[in-house]
Amino acid sequence: MVPGYMVMLLLLQTGMMGTFVSLDMFLFYVFWEVMLLPMYFLIGIWGGPRKEYAAIKFFLYTLVGSVLMLLAVIAIYYSSHAAMLADGTMSTGHTFNLLALAQQGREGVFTHAAPILGFAFTKIIFVALFIGFAIKIPMFPFHTWLPDAHVEAPTPVSVILAGVLLKMGPYGILRFNYPLLPDATAWAAHAIAAFGVINIVYAAFVCLAQTDLKKLIAYSSVSHMGFTLLGMAAMTPAGISGAVFNMFSHGIISSMLFLIAGVIYDRAHHREIARFGGLASVMPEYSAMTGLAFFASLGLPGMCGFISEFMVLTGSFPTFMLFTVISATGVIITAAYYLWAIHRAFLGKLNPLYQGYPDLVWRERLVLYPLGAIAIVLGFYPYAILNVINTTLFSLIAGIRPL
Repeated sequence: MVPGYMVMLLLLQTGMMGTFVSLDMFLFYVFWEVMLLPMYFLIGIWGGPRKEYAAIKFFLYTLVGSVLMLLAVIAIYYSSHAAMLADGTMSTGHTFNLLALAQQGREGVFTHAAPILGFAFTKIIFVALFIGFAIKIPMFPFHTWLPDAHVEAPTPVSVILAGVLLKMGPYGILRFNYPLLPDATAWAAHAIAAFGVINIVYAAFVCLAQTDLKKLIAYSSVSHMGFTLLGMAAMTPAGISGAVFNMFSHGIISSMLFLIAGVIYDRAHHREIARFGGLASVMPEYSAMTGLAFFASLGLPGMCGFISEFMVLTGSFPTFMLFTVISATGVIITAAYYLWAIHRAFLGKLNPLYQGYPDLVWRERLVLYPLGAIAIVLGFYPYAILNVINTTLFSLIAGIRPL
């Protein structure tokens, strides 16, 4: 079973790397689909008690989005013009080259394409692509596959899912929708922001009702990805930089959170928050790392979560004042459910069942400490990331403004 598990992990990593480096629209779609099968098997074979249900749900949701993406890719290809290829030759009539398609999008080529079913070409294609990517974010109401997938997936698969796969949705929107369909992007900005606010507030309230630690972390991922949507919709320098920085910081923090859930599950063989109690007295190092991850996720100043959320809120306020104010309440709710979880699981009287539980071992320290260090370093020096991304992002939103 171990060789098969490793093969699936390597195939999943191949799909992820290929998706991020592809500059060909068709190749992007191929790698996007390559990720689907290994994740399905990783959850469906090595997952928890309801692994088949979670795997099938993940597969069906992602497949629906992929079908819409495929139709949009075909439509874009047949609406494109000939473009210069890497070898210096011209393509024969149409192109899959993403750089050439982005240039044609800025020149308004797709704006003048023939309508589809009486609707503007760019708006129909934007919606088809956006839904495909929104499922992967996941955006409300397409988010319900994520908690099930996280709860049933093995800890390493949950880490990859939260740390990398969820970022492919926003990446796809920034890679396809923004440069290829700038007019439709401006048209949809308010709707994107509204869905981002729903993600933030709704998922935060759902977290308050969770009794399973891993499901709480899963819904917190849904909530925090709402900040990425809000910042992207604002299309201000601070907003879009904060959105992409939030993708990176969320990848660090959520990976740490799922590893922490995996540590306690290895010892207790359950994740019910109410069944714990007083763990800080027998596992002080583990409790400290959990507190660090929780505070980083709720946006404590001095950690990367605060920088990303602050940038999104300041960048969105001039464009979406009401949405920003509502989103800021999500930070308060986030603090509430994390502090409540700490109080129930780590403070108070020790549950005798957990007397003598071992604290962190070196294998666990080797994965948790570097993530915690990155969260702190980026909280004090975010320009390590911002200096790399800002030039590209600012050129991306040049000429695009919400209507």
